[in-house]
Amino acid sequence: MNFDLTILGSGSALPTSRRYSTAHALKVYERFFLIDCGEGTQLQLRKAKIKLSRINHIFISHAHGDHVFGLFGLLSTMNLLGRTAVLNIHGGPDVQKILNFYFDQFSEGMQYKVVVNIINNRSFNLLHSDKNLEVYSFPLKHRVPAWGFLFNEKEKDANIVKEVITKYKLSIKNIVSIKRGNDFITDTGERIPNAQLTVPAMPPRSFAFCSDTAYYERIIKWVEGVDLLYHEATFANADRKIAKQTDHSTAQQAASIAKKAGVKKLLIGHFSNRYSDLDLLLREAREVFPETYLAEDLETHTI
Repeated sequence: MNFDLTILGSGSALPTSRRYSTAHALKVYERFFLIDCGEGTQLQLRKAKIKLSRINHIFISHAHGDHVFGLFGLLSTMNLLGRTAVLNIHGGPDVQKILNFYFDQFSEGMQYKVVVNIINNRSFNLLHSDKNLEVYSFPLKHRVPAWGFLFNEKEKDANIVKEVITKYKLSIKNIVSIKRGNDFITDTGERIPNAQLTVPAMPPRSFAFCSDTAYYERIIKWVEGVDLLYHEATFANADRKIAKQTDHSTAQQAASIAKKAGVKKLLIGHFSNRYSDLDLLLREAREVFPETYLAEDLETHTI
């Protein structure tokens, strides 16, 4: 089943011809979860061939323009396309203020409902749960209230060995029971151990998103061991003083978080447009955490 991340925007405050402002689309099975919505997000969604109707949840990390300027256009386009399904938007109180302006000015004739889930909790907090996924928020360290997001796939039942279905003439009820970990008792009273009837399901996958934030070790416990960590890396090490002043991170600092959290793979992005050669940031990060990669617009990473 799909658990894929598509980068829609990897730049920071000033978009360039090669890099749009921050936006990610996480595909979990056949549904998409949009994370941040910088300017041009709906154009990038079209280029990535992602249907807007398959987005039911949008998670906004904070209310800076390069993370929200794409919301108005996206909401309007969804309406023009005849959307009727509820759209859930998760963000802080400032996001609610931005959406209130949109609703006041542009919502006439809107055919679908937008439900806003306000994030006020400054600790680890469950935002969304369905049969496949749990999504949590956690605080970041930035100039305005900001949150990261953790997407955890739920553990699946074991897979039944196809041959045993015929061999033991298993009913649907039997199959459900076995997949939940029970042994099987034959008509003659023989107990067949569950381990002989099933193979383990694929381990649950996880993705964590951290942008924008200063170096902040508090997040380590919340992203520990994830399969893929996205962490902003706005600056190179030579500009670490600017990073500190603006509550952003360097590539080395992002890599340090990844190393201390024991993640499997690090993706860095939110690059300042001052760097024409991002290999510098990649090299600095890989000195600390070798499994680091650059976020590139419209690339997809399978988790």
